[in-house]
Amino acid sequence: MGIPKRVSLRFQQLPGGHGRSAARKRQRRGGAARLLVAGCAVLTTACALAASYPSKPIRLVVPFPPGGGNDLVARLLAPPLGVALGHNVVVDNRAGGGANIGAEVVAKASPDGYMVLMGAVVHAVNATLYGKLGYNLVKDFAPVSLLASTPNVLVVHPSVPVKSVKELIALVRAHPGQLDFASAGSGTSPHLAAALFNNMTGTTLHHIPYKGSAPAMVALISGECAIAFVSVPSVIQHVKSGRLRGIAVTSELRSSMVPNLPTISESGVPGYAAGGWFGLLLPNGSPSDVISRLQSESVKVLKAPDLRERMEANGLAIIASTAQEFGVYLRAEVEKWGNVVRTAGMRVE
Repeated sequence: MGIPKRVSLRFQQLPGGHGRSAARKRQRRGGAARLLVAGCAVLTTACALAASYPSKPIRLVVPFPPGGGNDLVARLLAPPLGVALGHNVVVDNRAGGGANIGAEVVAKASPDGYMVLMGAVVHAVNATLYGKLGYNLVKDFAPVSLLASTPNVLVVHPSVPVKSVKELIALVRAHPGQLDFASAGSGTSPHLAAALFNNMTGTTLHHIPYKGSAPAMVALISGECAIAFVSVPSVIQHVKSGRLRGIAVTSELRSSMVPNLPTISESGVPGYAAGGWFGLLLPNGSPSDVISRLQSESVKVLKAPDLRERMEANGLAIIASTAQEFGVYLRAEVEKWGNVVRTAGMRVE
């Protein structure tokens, strides 16, 4: 049975198989059109999400117990940020695992802007310190803003007979491994500050990790531990009251909160520098407009005179960076502390 005349005439008008070629082109154009429509639908949904963000309360995850520097920054920031965004920002303490539990919760959360991590230097440290992590700091998070930084203060219990870094070094060398230092946990900023101190001075302070800054502070004040490297916000009142004795600060420059304390570098350990920082991180894949909104509102409230005054009163230096700046800083911190961890031979499996 032959080809119907009407159909055969159509192919006669398009010699050389052009009819099949044209059909394939029409199919490709149709497929491209469908992809374009689908892409527009996704883009429209993302834009709608960003335009309405936030439409419900935001959860700010603090990966430490209440009472430490990370928790303090979150609780100072949350109320005014909630007002600026039009919905409450709720502080959610998810302590444990060296700050990894809270970080993993956020890393695996829906990337819609409603679960935010209050990141800290410990997360940059953990990238090398831990053999296995349930998240990757660089790949699984979207930086929002580096909020603030603070030095640690080298403090001792009043019963420890030293008043300077040189005296402390002499005492530790005379009693190697016998003086305990408390930290907020393995891999935290205070732990790394002490490890760096041991490396650079040839001393052997013995590490006692606690589950957060508050328990570590209790141990230090009670005399259970002799020494600690503690963030300014966590220790300033205890130093002023005399319950603890400040020896030096870990930053490159002196702190305005404790201007009478020298830096460790100027106290006989040249080049020593270690401090803490606090920044907002969202799950990777969060819409750029959501990141932009959260970053811009965070910076606005940080620069408001009342919040700035409260932050600085607790020894915090405002940074309020862009998302891009924080991303660059974050990668540099992972590399820096990775070198310290490897040099110190530290490892947590």
